[in-house]
Amino acid sequence: MGGEDLVYKVAMSFLKGLGPIRINNILSELNPEQFFSLSISDVKQCTRISSNQLAAMERNRALDFALKEIEACKSYGISPIFIFDPTYPRRLRQCIDAPIVLYCRGEDLLNSRRMLAIVGSRMHSSYGTELIKELTLGLSESGVVTVSGLALGIDSVAHEYSIKNNIPTVAILGSGLNQVFPKRNTKLAQEILEHGGSLLSEYSLFSKPVRENFPVRNRIVAGLCDATIVVESREKGGALITADLANDYNRDVFAYPGSVHQQYSAGCNALIRNQKAHLVTHSVDILSMLGWDKARPRQQELSLPVNLTPEEKLLISILKQHESLYMDELVIQSCIPTSQLHGLLLGLELKGQIGRTSGTKYRIN
Repeated sequence: MGGEDLVYKVAMSFLKGLGPIRINNILSELNPEQFFSLSISDVKQCTRISSNQLAAMERNRALDFALKEIEACKSYGISPIFIFDPTYPRRLRQCIDAPIVLYCRGEDLLNSRRMLAIVGSRMHSSYGTELIKELTLGLSESGVVTVSGLALGIDSVAHEYSIKNNIPTVAILGSGLNQVFPKRNTKLAQEILEHGGSLLSEYSLFSKPVRENFPVRNRIVAGLCDATIVVESREKGGALITADLANDYNRDVFAYPGSVHQQYSAGCNALIRNQKAHLVTHSVDILSMLGWDKARPRQQELSLPVNLTPEEKLLISILKQHESLYMDELVIQSCIPTSQLHGLLLGLELKGQIGRTSGTKYRIN
């Protein structure tokens, strides 16, 4: 990535008063270099943003911040990733509020074949720890990458037992990568890196861990993964926010049930009761529902029946290249309108050519 090009990309995230959705709207009209190089009147004409709004964004300030940030990243071995870069996580890019820039330290795991978020309460019981022990042991041969938030409680246990079972794990921070929070998890963060994992954040390197960052951070946990598992949760908390986000992103959500008398299971029981999560009791349940419990002959050529239409053959060809895909991924890759795609997928299911993994992702049978 060219140095000047990177500066423009990173600077987009430093524009004052703008969030990811508004920046994406700008990027639909202009690339980063154009946005910073053109005059205010030219940008105004292309984006229909007023002169006062453009002035308030402080473009020159954003460029100065970006230059300093990139130099700091080089010093600490951190890679900035722009939303349209090929290394940007493809699952997360589909989310309307995906961060414009991510900062990554460690291995490149963000587009791994199987990614699973494990979340839960900071306060947890021994029951939650035992569930994670069994879960990570059961996932150890599945080729999965686990994702969590490096918080105390279930998040930390998920990272720790992923490491113990040789599962690469990704920690999503609610602060800059040089401001690990909580401080007591600094050693755990280092262990994640030493065991082939990575640390990820949307915040600049030295951003402090302010309270409002953490619920916002949860959208990355949910958006990065194929599915989210809630191990233990009270009636309110960050884990339930992550579960709601995963549902909004059309991702699978799983929850372990618990005693009706146990406060740490109240949130999980509510998710299951309200049909916002699949009930699971064992790692085998999750692997089965996601279609990860058996190897499918992805490399083997399928013999296509003569009665398949060109559009159906196209969908089969796309699915053969992936383990499974969501509807919106198929829309993007096939360029077939959603209204037409529904009928084509139903037809392929009836013909026995494709199936679904727990109802939301499509795969070759």
